[in-house]
Amino acid sequence: MGASLPAKEANLFKLIVKSYETKQYKKGLKAADAILKKFPDHGETLSMKGLTLNCMDRKSEAYELVRLGLKNDLKSHVCWHVYGLLYRSDREYREAIKCYRNALKIDPDNIEILRDLSLLQAQMRDLEGFVETRQQLLTLKPNHRMNWIGFAVSQHLNSNGSKAVDILQAYEGTLEDDYPPDNERSEHGEMLLYKISLLEECGFIERALEELHKKEFKILDSLSFKEREVSLLEKLGRFSEAEELYMKLLSENPDNYGYYEGLQRCMGLYSANGQYSSDEIGRLESLYSSLSKQFTRSSAVKRIPLDFLSDERFCSAAENYVRPFLTKGVPSLFTDLSPLYDHPGKADSLEQLILELEHAIKTTGAYPGRVDKEPPSTLMWILFYLAQHYDRRWQYDVALKKIDEAIEHTPTVIDLYSVKSLILKHAGDPVAAATLADEARCMDLADRYVNSECVKRMLQADQVALAEKTAVLFTKEGEQHNNLHDMQCMWYELASGESYLRQGDLGRALKKFLAVEKHYADITEDQFDFHSYCLRKMTLRPYLDMLKFQDRLHSHPYFRKSADGAIRCYLKLYDSPPKSSAEEDEEMSKMAPSQKKKLRQKQRKAEARAKKESEVKEESNATAVLKSGKRQVKPVDPDPHGEKLLQVEDPLVEATKYLKLLQKHSSDSVQTHLLSFEVNMRKQKILLALQAVKHLVRLDANNPDVHRCLINFFHKVSSMPSPVTDAEKLIWGVLEAERPAFSQLHEKSLTEANSMFLEKHRDSLRHIAAVAEMIFVLEPHKKQEAINLIEESSGYLSSSNGAVGPLRNWRLKDCIAVHKLLGSTLGDHDAASRWKALCAEYFLHSTYFEGSCSSAVSNSSYHQSHKLAENGNPKISFADQCASSNGSAEKLDSLKSLVIQ
Repeated sequence: MGASLPAKEANLFKLIVKSYETKQYKKGLKAADAILKKFPDHGETLSMKGLTLNCMDRKSEAYELVRLGLKNDLKSHVCWHVYGLLYRSDREYREAIKCYRNALKIDPDNIEILRDLSLLQAQMRDLEGFVETRQQLLTLKPNHRMNWIGFAVSQHLNSNGSKAVDILQAYEGTLEDDYPPDNERSEHGEMLLYKISLLEECGFIERALEELHKKEFKILDSLSFKEREVSLLEKLGRFSEAEELYMKLLSENPDNYGYYEGLQRCMGLYSANGQYSSDEIGRLESLYSSLSKQFTRSSAVKRIPLDFLSDERFCSAAENYVRPFLTKGVPSLFTDLSPLYDHPGKADSLEQLILELEHAIKTTGAYPGRVDKEPPSTLMWILFYLAQHYDRRWQYDVALKKIDEAIEHTPTVIDLYSVKSLILKHAGDPVAAATLADEARCMDLADRYVNSECVKRMLQADQVALAEKTAVLFTKEGEQHNNLHDMQCMWYELASGESYLRQGDLGRALKKFLAVEKHYADITEDQFDFHSYCLRKMTLRPYLDMLKFQDRLHSHPYFRKSADGAIRCYLKLYDSPPKSSAEEDEEMSKMAPSQKKKLRQKQRKAEARAKKESEVKEESNATAVLKSGKRQVKPVDPDPHGEKLLQVEDPLVEATKYLKLLQKHSSDSVQTHLLSFEVNMRKQKILLALQAVKHLVRLDANNPDVHRCLINFFHKVSSMPSPVTDAEKLIWGVLEAERPAFSQLHEKSLTEANSMFLEKHRDSLRHIAAVAEMIFVLEPHKKQEAINLIEESSGYLSSSNGAVGPLRNWRLKDCIAVHKLLGSTLGDHDAASRWKALCAEYFLHSTYFEGSCSSAVSNSSYHQSHKLAENGNPKISFADQCASSNGSAEKLDSLKSLVIQ
């Protein structure tokens, strides 16, 4: 570098490089200017000055100087390398790789450039290139440990595990017998465990076990050694030895469920689906009985039998398991037992058991068959469990009764209010749930978890502004909203996006969903620093796990939700594009003068409010800067309301970007292909829509949404005009050939297929609604028949007993969907009103159906609370009375002051 310069300037050039590496950028710039004063066209100095400016956030100048330097010295590997570093800093990895390859054409044995290139190849999963580059590095510098390990890892990633084993074997052959020294024992042990895992992956099980025992004294991680050994013994079929080793592992950690599962496998008593014969259940019961005597303090050894026991033995084991937790007061007991509710009959057994315990405690103060009295809190925790139990079984009225009884028993336990808030949310009253969650939060202002639960409830109630103010109580000072983004608080952003989407604010909703997508892009970029670090520190197994995790990163539920939300926003934007200013002016001209005046006043108030919020935010930021003594470096958000995001030329093109990611990483999700169907039908991509329908039928043919797509697709295809062009004829031929492949439509009309689907799913409201909708789509004149079909589904109701019968198993969200179907799609408001009145009798706490106990009813309960307060009633509960406030800030403040009094 700088070889073409005189000695004095060559030393200055070295100083530039050193200053860049030590982050002394001003010093480097000074040296660069000194060289350029004499040699203004020196390409390498111009490039290094540009690289230094890039680190000082002067990107435009940096690119200009680097390109000028490259233009002045096109055959300098330094200029090409610096250009690659510039692209790398901007995450333009493909362009950076091109620059590095150009640099290597000039200097093919430059180790630094080769190393940088290998990191980018690993990042971009250019595995063949990665192998080639790591091999070249090993050839140039074979005495460097990292080059051996890097070459082995590259072969492993390129699906050549046996070659990777040979490389590691060759590397060990270069070491002396007394290797490693004490300061490298841990790293060498990790390399040996990686080699053994490679042997196991390649199927050399015997060789792997032999190598493990041979190198035991060099492996410091004793737990990983034992776990690897027991895995190898199990694969070799040496079950007695593996069983003995599992017992040793359990003595170290008796609450590890994986060890119990492994022990069962060794004894031939493991079933992946949880189904066992009576003989196997007897042997398992005997096994866990002996283990419970050996590991008396383990909860896992008592919990696991509940999965396979049944009838009386299950009840006895469950009672022995839950009693200590109820006595101690463990809030997570229901969460621990909730998987049992998927087993037939066990939920009923648990209900009967807990009710018996409740009766015994209330009557005798002790458990059945016991003389010792239980502490008073035991009853409260029993009621707490029962409330969650009835909530899980959709019996919200009983659940609320139990939780109210628990709160009356001990009104100072925060968990009671949190669970009541959750029950109210499930019951359909998000406003009351949010207010109750806020009461729980106020009971312990230092509890971040309770604060987060409160924020979640507020967002579910569409109280976004209040939720943000509550959330930022646990963020740093300054730009509070940005802190939530910087913390990658994805659950908050997703919940905010869903709330904005419900309210029809597509700009803000898109902004939130795309913020989550940005986090996943950042997580992908964050792996870059580990390619070098993990090879240097020998954390090879975690490194490979990290790479596998990164490869399936976009299949994570949070990403699926964000992509799903963004696609739904773009679909709404396509269906109802925002009005242009000319259209708005035209609409205003048609308004009456009084309406125009009101609209202008409303707009002025909104502008004033936004301006005030902006000023307050800037003032708080300035105050925070003054207090901290630091300058503000965060840029101001140019589009806080997401208005620019709405200004897309083609929303379907944007939706397709995220749809492709879902199709690649979440192809086993029904929702992915439902979105694909909606997008491609709007784009008139018939064959892609057909492909989506085929995927849907393969994944879940009985899903009502899949049935809608199937019938809708072939109905719309049948109404298409006759094909004219060759392309249209080809598409038509494909459709004709594919239709018989659907068993639901084989030799049947769409009406017949719809009727058969109804016969198969008469007991499900969702399926009945789907069939009714398709009746209307296929034959619009049969709208009344579709409405009658829905209304007849509630014909088993008994007026004397209230809303029981089929409604007992109906979900609130399904009933809401049916109401929307009746009112909007079918357009019968009378039927929608009848349905609403019917559901209001059953979903008493639903604000949507305006149930009698919901916060959507009249404010009579609110006024009654004030009257009771005036009469000195000490039992006024903020949580019980706030439901009538319906989110009103003034009423909430009034109720809070009432509670304080």
